[in-house]
Amino acid sequence: MSSELDDLASAVRSVLDRRWSDAALRAAIDSPAGYDADLWAVLCEQVGVAALAVPEEFDGVGAGVRALQTVAQELGRRLIPSPFLGSAVFATTLLSAAGTPAAGTLGDLAAGTRTAAVAFAGEDFADRALRVRDGSVSGTARFVLDGDLADDLLLVAGDGDRTVVHLIDGESASRRHTPTMDPTRRLAEVTVDGATGTVVLDDAGSVFAHALDVTCAVLAAEQVGAAAQALAATVEYAKSRVQFGRAIGSFQALKHRMADMFVLVEAARSAAYAAGEALERGDADAGLAVATAKAYCSEAFEAVAGEMIQLHGGIGITWEHDAHLYFKRAHGSAQLFGDPASFLNRRALTHS
Repeated sequence: MSSELDDLASAVRSVLDRRWSDAALRAAIDSPAGYDADLWAVLCEQVGVAALAVPEEFDGVGAGVRALQTVAQELGRRLIPSPFLGSAVFATTLLSAAGTPAAGTLGDLAAGTRTAAVAFAGEDFADRALRVRDGSVSGTARFVLDGDLADDLLLVAGDGDRTVVHLIDGESASRRHTPTMDPTRRLAEVTVDGATGTVVLDDAGSVFAHALDVTCAVLAAEQVGAAAQALAATVEYAKSRVQFGRAIGSFQALKHRMADMFVLVEAARSAAYAAGEALERGDADAGLAVATAKAYCSEAFEAVAGEMIQLHGGIGITWEHDAHLYFKRAHGSAQLFGDPASFLNRRALTHS
């Protein structure tokens, strides 16, 4: 972590320490938008999180992937529901490649006054559900991050052998919120029938692949932050919970299990950072680093979240405790953009 990234992390953490709590998390989950709009506005205005991926010529910061990972890691620690991953990372990275045709939208995204979502997946994340027919887009995309409420939609559609990206107003699509196991991550199903918008990217296959890689690397960092907090909460509980006249953390068997959790978290952190740095350098094998990070961080977070529940004992399975929210985030994130096995297969194919 450079000093600049440390400062960025501290700024995000300062806002969250002042404005976030367990009660706020539950209130955000139950709200119509699924996140705290006031908190998002503060993060955009005071820290500039929505402007990080926007190029400077469009009123953004022009920061790299590691800066996005730094913010995601802090948001992940507190399981913050927000448009950050779907709008400020995925949609903004994709739209930034369009340049001048998307200038107005990029400016609004940088200010945090609008949000955008990317629609592309069908029955699974490898399936491309949207097709171009006679210049318009039709089809139903699933698993769209914040897709039911985003102001703008980026439709990633197949047009013969090409991939094109259409920008449309969100209200012009049929959208349905699709509840999942993880209440802190909002997904939607988006249907368009002959949608016509602005073609912001043509023959965009490689551009879309890069945007998806950036998003997966940022998601990996978010998983690291959440796993680190799950570990910290478990260690703190083990210090205070007394059984047989001793703090349970003093028992050797539990020490070993928490040490294993620590190894998983730190190895995942290294994998996530390596993916971010490879993307920033433009390494030829950056995709391999991303696949490694996505698979490893997913499995590490799932393991740590499971241990969190086990080592908390009875309280860990209660609705009032946060352990089940970390557990649900772990399993939901592991499936987002493809399960670990799909990324391991990608890694094997790339390596061969």
